[in-house]
This record gives sequence, C-alpha cells and structure tokens, in this order.
Amino acid sequence: MERLVKFEILGQEYPLYTDAPEDDVREILDLVKNQIEAHSRSSHAPLSIKIAVLVTLNMAAKYVRLKRDHERLRRREDQAMEQLVARIEEEAT
Repeated sequence: MERLVKFEILGQEYPLYTDAPEDDVREILDLVKNQIEAHSRSSHAPLSIKIAVLVTLNMAAKYVRLKRDHERLRRREDQAMEQLVARIEEEAT
C-alpha cells in the first residue's frame, strides 16, 4: 500500500509516495543522501536539488531492486547446485 515518506537532504524536506518496503526505502534514501552530499562537497557547480533528488531516487530504487533480484537468483542457484551435488553423490554410491 502506497504511503507518504518525508525525508530531508541538504536542509530541504521532500515528500515521497511509495509502496516499497520500509527497508528498501531506508536503503534508497541513504544512497540518495550519500551521493548528493558527496557531490555537493566535491563540486563547485550549482546543484539543482530537486532534479538531483528525483533522478537519484529513481536510480537508487532500480539499484535496490536489482540487488534484491540478484540475491534471490544467487540463493536459487546455490539451492540448485546443492541438489545437483546430492544427486551426483547418490548416483556415485
């Protein structure tokens, strides 16, 4: 169910409507904050905060989804490998 999450970056508060799990939201917001703060420290160029936040949120959400998908795939591969090894060992005995 979609809910409103408010967060602050560089002194500005932003609303975000999301149906992502709480852990994902926290991880996404941490990624966004870290990237924007790193950019603001290392760059003298003016930063359009609103655009940077929106673009970075989208990127972070995609990253978190890919990371979760990758973890699920690795678990499935590990299980399949264990089953294959067990079948090979059964046939060898």
